Amino acid sequence: MTQSVVVQVGQCGNQVGCRFWDLALREHAAVNKKGIYDEALSSFFRNVDTRSGGDGPDIYKGKICSLKARALLIDMEEGVVNEILQGPLRDVFDSKQLITDVSGSGNNWAVGHKLYGYQYRENIVEKLRKAVEHCDCLQCFFIIHSMGGGTGSGLGTFVLNLLEDEFPEVYRFVTSVYPSGEDDVITSPYNSVLAMKELNEHADCVLPIENESLFDIVNKIHQMINSGKLGSTVKQNSMVTSSAGSAKTVQEKPFDAMNNIVANLLLHLTSSARFEGSLNMDLNEISMNLVPFPRLHYLVSSLTPLYTLADVNVPSRRLDQMFSDAFSRDHQLIQADPKHSLYLACALLVRGNVQVSDLRRNIERLKPSLHFVSWNQEGWKTGLCSVPPVGHSHSLLALANNTCVKPTFIELKDRFMKLYKKKAHLHHYLHIDGMEQSCFSEAISSLSDLIEEYNELDAAKGGPRTDPSRLKIAV
Repeated sequence: MTQSVVVQVGQCGNQVGCRFWDLALREHAAVNKKGIYDEALSSFFRNVDTRSGGDGPDIYKGKICSLKARALLIDMEEGVVNEILQGPLRDVFDSKQLITDVSGSGNNWAVGHKLYGYQYRENIVEKLRKAVEHCDCLQCFFIIHSMGGGTGSGLGTFVLNLLEDEFPEVYRFVTSVYPSGEDDVITSPYNSVLAMKELNEHADCVLPIENESLFDIVNKIHQMINSGKLGSTVKQNSMVTSSAGSAKTVQEKPFDAMNNIVANLLLHLTSSARFEGSLNMDLNEISMNLVPFPRLHYLVSSLTPLYTLADVNVPSRRLDQMFSDAFSRDHQLIQADPKHSLYLACALLVRGNVQVSDLRRNIERLKPSLHFVSWNQEGWKTGLCSVPPVGHSHSLLALANNTCVKPTFIELKDRFMKLYKKKAHLHHYLHIDGMEQSCFSEAISSLSDLIEEYNELDAAKGGPRTDPSRLKIAV
């Protein structure tokens, strides 16, 4: 069994990470009734003997003693990390997994990347190596961060570069939360575009997520519950719509419901690595099969059914409807419509009691309505995990390498240019050592090149589809 290490950076990254660890523990508790430390748990947790005090030796078999997350928590403000350490998850982390400061990055990518990055480089590398030493077969790093702030975007992408330098053979999956157009951080377009250049160059896969889409999904869930269509009872200890049911009852924070959707995405993505299935999909297979060109590694994700997220007591949605929903714009985690754009490849990760024949039937049913690039008409990757989400019979995560991400990038570029044409707020960045105006021009050039690559693919979509010529055989 392989292991993964989660690096959560900045306020958003740590809040999402907190929800991920909470949901992961609940999921394993539902499956692992005997409290035995098994391979499934080992993928994200160490079992540590803490009886002698401190960070004792790892225990590889037998009863669970003390679970420690394979994680590194980084934030240049102490608030969120301190909350985690005082909350129900406090025993899952120890001080050797934390890197904090007190002053924050002030919504400035340059402060996070150039200032704190170099200041904390050795400390970050040392703690990463410690986490890696506890893994038998490290497969993947997950970075969770936001693009709009200073620490998440700046220090988050600095850590991404470090991972490539120090562990070049280990896959780097990045979950990036993009700001909405009405974001309250005025400099978020600068931070996002500067971070995008680093993601283009150093990530293996990026799962872009937009705050606006998360907000819409949360509203849909509440509407479904309140309308009575799905029944009005939400299960006790609801996994995703609230944080109630944790070890301590805490007031639900404003972003908990949105963060839980991202956490649920990561739970689903890693389910095959943690549990058995008739058609398991390794994390490295996602990158291998879904990323045909190095820079085009942005995967649009959709989760279905939505009420799996809400933990509403209702009969299961029809299986075929679940597959249809995965390709509708209402279920995407960015503001996009993949059905009317071009697919380079698509992965379907199904959890629960679903057969391979169900998968094949639905792919054949949906194929005529989806536009796949001419050289990859059979660009499907499928995975079946036999363990469903807690309290549900089945669910589906679709990951699409699709040109529908382009409008998100174009809007980001437009918002960047509005500020950059006026040179507004540039002085806040340029007074940081190592930060020059060329950083901005290179970043916008990198984003423009990425958009152009998607444009070229879209231009080919409209052309006539021709079958490749066949070898003529003389008779």
